[in-house]
Amino acid sequence: MRKIAGIVLGLVLAAGVAHAQIPTSGNIFFGYSYSGGDVSATGCPPICPSGGAALVPSHRSAGFNGWEGSLEGKFLPWIGVVADVSRHYASRDFTVMCFLTPGSPCPASPQTVHSTISTYLIGPRVSVPIGKFTPFAHALFGAGHINDSGATSNSDTSFATAIGGGLDYRLIKGLAWRVQADEVHTRFFSGGQDHLRFSTGIDFRF
Repeated sequence: MRKIAGIVLGLVLAAGVAHAQIPTSGNIFFGYSYSGGDVSATGCPPICPSGGAALVPSHRSAGFNGWEGSLEGKFLPWIGVVADVSRHYASRDFTVMCFLTPGSPCPASPQTVHSTISTYLIGPRVSVPIGKFTPFAHALFGAGHINDSGATSNSDTSFATAIGGGLDYRLIKGLAWRVQADEVHTRFFSGGQDHLRFSTGIDFRF
């Protein structure tokens, strides 16, 4: 389904670009964002002695709070290209498991790991104004980055996608309120992750 949606929206975008090369209007969105995700605890530096302890389990699911911002340029009233950036934060406690290594002290348990997930995406969006409402759908592609710190230190970068859409409600001329939901897919630490991202905030139209 994700691939089909991306192909369809890509073809629609190409048709729009063929008619107009320069965006004639657009919008800037910024708001609060919530996403599911995983806090990773692979390895145990700097608090654990080498080979003497580990954090378990290696991953724990968490609710990530953060922000999302995007810039859309419209080639036609209903076709645009979106550049989207988001960042989300979460922390989880992990149990310290000590191994029988002579002379290796065991750190206190539990230990906290802080995680930050960032996405940098771009892709086509289709929107249809209906009175004060503007529903839209998009397929975004780019990169995701995760950084874990605290009891352990991990980071990874992977290809990322976001398939979803939302609804703008016009408050006054040039200003709208947006509600948006996306299925975000990443492949951090050689495993696939699919999480729902919900965002809401102010949309400035120009």
